[in-house]
Amino acid sequence: MKSLPGTTLVDYSRLPVMFFFRLAVGSDGIRVMMENALTARDRVGVQDFVLLENHTSEVAFIENLRKRFKENLIYTYIGSVLVSMNPYKELEIYTKQHMERYRGVNFYEVSPHIYAVADNAYRSMRTERRDQCILISGESGAGKTEASKKVLQYYAVTCPASEHVQTVKDRLLQSNPVLEAFGNAKTLRNDSQHILFEQFCINYCNEKLQQLFIELTLKSEQEEYEAEGITWEPVQYFNNKIICDLVEEKFKGIISILDEECLRPGDASDITFLEKLEDTVGGHAHFLTHKLADVKTRKVMGREEFRLIHYAGEVNYNVNGQLLNGGQRLKMKKPKESVMCMSENKILTQCFDREELTDKKRPETAATQFKNSLAKLMEILMSKEPSYVRCIKPNDAKQAGRFDEVLIRHQVKYLGLMENLRVRRAGFAYRRRYETFLQRYKSLCPDTWPNWDGRLVDGVSTLVKHLGYKPEEYKLGRTKIFIRFPKTLFATEDALEVRKHSLATKLQSSWKGYSQKTKYRKMRQSAVKIQAWWRGILARREAKRRREAANTIRRFIKGFIYRHQPRCPENEYFLDYVRYSFLMKLHRSLPKTVLDKSWPTPPPALIEASEQLRKLCMQNMVWKYCKNINSEWKHQLEQKMVASEIFKDKKDNYPQSVPKLFVGTRLSGEDINPKLQQAVGNEKMKYAVPVTKYDRKGYKARNRQLVLMADSAIIVEEAKLKQRIDYSSLKGISVSSLSDGMFVLHVACEDNKQKGDVVLQSEHVIETLTKVAICADKMNSININQGSIKFNVAQGKEGIIDFTSGSELLIAKAKNGHLSVVSIDDEINSNGCLSRLFFLFFFLTEITNLFLISQTAPRLNSR
Repeated sequence: MKSLPGTTLVDYSRLPVMFFFRLAVGSDGIRVMMENALTARDRVGVQDFVLLENHTSEVAFIENLRKRFKENLIYTYIGSVLVSMNPYKELEIYTKQHMERYRGVNFYEVSPHIYAVADNAYRSMRTERRDQCILISGESGAGKTEASKKVLQYYAVTCPASEHVQTVKDRLLQSNPVLEAFGNAKTLRNDSQHILFEQFCINYCNEKLQQLFIELTLKSEQEEYEAEGITWEPVQYFNNKIICDLVEEKFKGIISILDEECLRPGDASDITFLEKLEDTVGGHAHFLTHKLADVKTRKVMGREEFRLIHYAGEVNYNVNGQLLNGGQRLKMKKPKESVMCMSENKILTQCFDREELTDKKRPETAATQFKNSLAKLMEILMSKEPSYVRCIKPNDAKQAGRFDEVLIRHQVKYLGLMENLRVRRAGFAYRRRYETFLQRYKSLCPDTWPNWDGRLVDGVSTLVKHLGYKPEEYKLGRTKIFIRFPKTLFATEDALEVRKHSLATKLQSSWKGYSQKTKYRKMRQSAVKIQAWWRGILARREAKRRREAANTIRRFIKGFIYRHQPRCPENEYFLDYVRYSFLMKLHRSLPKTVLDKSWPTPPPALIEASEQLRKLCMQNMVWKYCKNINSEWKHQLEQKMVASEIFKDKKDNYPQSVPKLFVGTRLSGEDINPKLQQAVGNEKMKYAVPVTKYDRKGYKARNRQLVLMADSAIIVEEAKLKQRIDYSSLKGISVSSLSDGMFVLHVACEDNKQKGDVVLQSEHVIETLTKVAICADKMNSININQGSIKFNVAQGKEGIIDFTSGSELLIAKAKNGHLSVVSIDDEINSNGCLSRLFFLFFFLTEITNLFLISQTAPRLNSR
């Protein structure tokens, strides 16, 4: 594959994906401190495996992967190495906003992401002027192709605009289909122990990359320590150079033995190749065959197999076909190459050189050619500064959210992640620049809070001493602080989390004080300005008012002088003011009720208009009152009006009855004789009241009930119906003018059913007689007598009732045979209550009168 200008892409089938680039982008991003996630480490794990407390435990390593994978956090650091888990689903972490967040930001100031690795390589290339490369490794299905695409997309979006850069962008994006082609190849992880030459080359390449990875990691660590003036401590680690030498060493390596076996005369076979290996490298610690193995190992190894102990584990290789596949000569392909060179396709002609067709040298075998190509690749990688992305496949079923621990443990092992972590943790687990460390944790020390004015190293030294760091827990370099143990960092972070609450309270109070003070100053300045403007407005208004007042007084005085003359320019203002003043005074003092007779005195020019307004006002109040009256109150007023027509100014106790409402009945259903209810049947009872009946002979008092029906009045005794008086036979009703409750029902003599007139007494005489008058339609048949009342006893005989006034009520038979009734003197009876009842009496009287004209009021109001 031909490389793009400025970009080199090398890809072997199922080998790690690698990028080499020389690009130019850069911008400031939104800084998100990586330490912010430390407080949630128990739930989502740590973002850097270096911060694991038990960094040698594979269980702790995988558990941290599980926590982060469960929370859809697929990226985790091992120092500068990015570990990526394939989520097998779309995540919202690849938008342009995320790209801008990681653009131009320090590697450790943001959460782990493929964009952080890409941006860090970019900035290192631009600042240090050294080529960079990104090595993306992992097995099939781990997400290498997707990671490559995300890197290309990041560079395509974040590159600054220029013609050359745009060309590079287009080429990067157009290389995506190539990556898709490799990514779409169906490759399966070979679980068989009988692995052939192709897998041997892949494992050999992985060994070389692991060796390069360890060397460069240690080298970068050592360079950082040296730059910071920290003493380098030798790290004990497994150096897989011995395995690489076993494969590639001249004359003694497996590839050299394979070449030699292919070229020697005689019958060379796979078995002779295996025997040659046993003779040459049989004593190597990482090589084993069936012949050299012990009894237990022979049970799992074939006689045609040999075993190499790689850094990631043991692998058995079958020698059948190795000689054919690895030792095939390129001379067999000369005719094919000549055909390719003659092709019109430019890509094919550039891939095959015509000079090679005339070359007489012995062609290299496939194994030697692969070794040489890999050596050139290592030279290229060594000349660049690498960044690493380790891809892990969570399960073989490609299901989202499924975490296969056995599969992941295998990948962690052969990717050398634990070895990488151990190398990284051999020194210090955490390192940060002084300004970053001091800026984050300065609030934990009173001497560094809120600002440190001295040297950064002195500020950090003061801070760690205040936090109680032990000398073996940290080291101070030239520009960075190095913390050896994660627990030291975690304790510091937990202390910061507690400190944030008190700081938040102080910041809130300070901010509230500042904001309120600022608000007060603004309000005060605004108030001063408003006061100044308002004073000016008031002053101008006052001057204008005084001028207008002077003119008004002048015109008013002149109008007052000419007030008795006909309307003219000199007095028109005065006359208009008089009219206006009267109408406003009238508006403020209009009567509120029909009983209020007050009315302001009008000026001479408005006397006639005042009378018209007074009439209209009264009619309007009457109309409103009548409009709002309900049927029950209307019926009450109608009865009161009848009582007024009959008794007003005629009977002494009438004023006392005015404020008392008439009721529907004075007896409840339990008080009425059941025989009466049987006798009247369905006939409706209109009124019932207890009365005292006096015999016509002897005037003996007897308790009775007077019940008014629709066509008759019934006098009821407790045990029986005593008398029924039809309204048609009722000639009239007599009552005295005094305050007693006596009245006489005069019955026609022609009615044989009647024995004579009926003499009754009621405590509610006004109400009772009003009800009788309405039911019997005898409003004009009630006679109010003074002195005495004559009534018919029987057979033409007459009885007389004499009425007199006294200090107390007395009813008795006089010596002359008359019935003597002494009623309470009107003055004695009324002095105590007249003053209290006068207003109500007057009110109801007036309402009664006004009710008569209620039908004409709407017509007047409409006018």
